Amino acid sequence: MNKVYSVSQVTSYLKGIIAKDALLRAVTVGGELSNVKYHSSGHIYFTIKDSGAALSGVMFASDAYTLKFRLKDGVKVEVTGAVGIYEKAGTYQIYAKSIKEAGKGELYERFMQLKEELEEMGMFAPEYKRELPVYIRRLGVVTAPTGAAVRDIINVSKRRFPYVEILLYPAKVQGEDAKESIVKGIKVLDAAGVDVMIVGRGGGSIEDLWAFNERVVAEAIFQCNTPVISAVGHETDTTIADYVADLRAPTPSAAAELAVFDY
Repeated sequence: MNKVYSVSQVTSYLKGIIAKDALLRAVTVGGELSNVKYHSSGHIYFTIKDSGAALSGVMFASDAYTLKFRLKDGVKVEVTGAVGIYEKAGTYQIYAKSIKEAGKGELYERFMQLKEELEEMGMFAPEYKRELPVYIRRLGVVTAPTGAAVRDIINVSKRRFPYVEILLYPAKVQGEDAKESIVKGIKVLDAAGVDVMIVGRGGGSIEDLWAFNERVVAEAIFQCNTPVISAVGHETDTTIADYVADLRAPTPSAAAELAVFDY
């Protein structure tokens, strides 16, 4: 009968093998940053990836102070450190000692290029921004039918004005076909005659939010007859939709507060 090993034993064995590899004790990995999170402890958590794979990483506060720039999603970097196993999660990651910027990532470059083009076309101009009506009875929402964003919008709206009618278009907000789904939602609710429309989703990486950086979504918002509030991600997230919308809210909850008067 084969001996049965515990998960801890197997993980510890693999950790030992990796620790003995001279290359992995001091390796430099190049790629694009994603899912960057600054923890209150001072540690920085991130993912570094390329077209074929992704590697989790952490930079402890004792090393993070040496950084000469702020880590952001979409930035290309070179991370130097040791690769090891985080036993509790059973995952391998790079423990960064230093990180240097290697240039902007492809998505970031696409974002900046489209932003400049649309700005030159006047799509961000203040004169095209419509005022929100003070009192509304029908609120349109284009977002995923599940998740924190739609719950927050409904809860805040109903608390402020229990009689508000909320029309939800259950859009796909991430991945393939997301941009088409968002555009269709905007057009459907615009035709339905809502008073104000909230278009958005919860937070995520630049890849997760990318549908809101697509030209067709920006054009649909700009051409919409209904005033649009963009509520994409968290306060620190910025998308093309935020620039072209009539009003940008830092979070979905804040969007509901801006849209619905306090009865």
